[in-house]
Amino acid sequence: MLDEVKDYMHFLTVERGLADNTLQSYERDLRKYVLYLQKELNHSTYNTITRNDIMKYLYHLKDSGRAATTIARTIASIRSFHQFLLREKASDQDPSVHIETPKTERRLPKILSTEEVDRLMDAPEGGTSYGLRDKAMIELLYATGIRVSEMIQLDLSDAHLTMGFIRCLGKGNKERIIPVGRMASKALTNYIEEARPKMLKKKTTDALFLNHHGNRLTRQGFWKILKKLTVNARIEKELTPHTLRHSFATHLLENGADLRAVQELLGHVDISTTQIYTHVTKTRLKDVYSTYHPRA
Repeated sequence: MLDEVKDYMHFLTVERGLADNTLQSYERDLRKYVLYLQKELNHSTYNTITRNDIMKYLYHLKDSGRAATTIARTIASIRSFHQFLLREKASDQDPSVHIETPKTERRLPKILSTEEVDRLMDAPEGGTSYGLRDKAMIELLYATGIRVSEMIQLDLSDAHLTMGFIRCLGKGNKERIIPVGRMASKALTNYIEEARPKMLKKKTTDALFLNHHGNRLTRQGFWKILKKLTVNARIEKELTPHTLRHSFATHLLENGADLRAVQELLGHVDISTTQIYTHVTKTRLKDVYSTYHPRA
């Protein structure tokens, strides 16, 4: 039964062009699901699976302490997989049709204040190649709101700094052209002209951001850099690569940006995904009111 999972992953990779992280999540979810069907419920074919079997697996996840968001993602993976099996005639029924997705509490994203952003921008060590690289990366993330997975995939040819924009490929290989502000352009130019040639170490690569070995920087590598910069900037909040993306969107809306424009910049397919940031701005307004109004 795991062979069908491999076929499905190949379909997602070739036909849907999903991001690596999304593909890994799908494969992890489905492998656990199929192994449960085989070992716990003794299934050897997808034709014998019932809605009740899927519910048993979901209750198993819940009893194991899995979060509602994890279960919701698993249901999405299972539904999509069974639809694929039916379409490819690997099964003659879809037992996932009437399974409801549990409601999940939508948590407001954590963001940085503008003062914390300034401290973070000053955190990289000036004068070193790696300091120039780190400065360029965090300036770019805050200036454009791109995902870290999009940033590390940028090539040198994707940065059109004289015209003031970058080109990036988002989820589903959808291209976005995003303006880059003056400060981020300056940081990128300094990195490209002064630091990147030294970091190449006689290697040839199109990658924009490089690691200590002269190869393309990885997501894990950026995580380590961000943790170090967080300490240097004396920021006590838990900072993730997505925090700069959240801060970018929230600060734009707070300063009067149009919601549709922010949706376009972030690469959201559905505007309801972008609307979470309007709730963040309202929450911050309440905090300001409670702090500063004399009769609050």
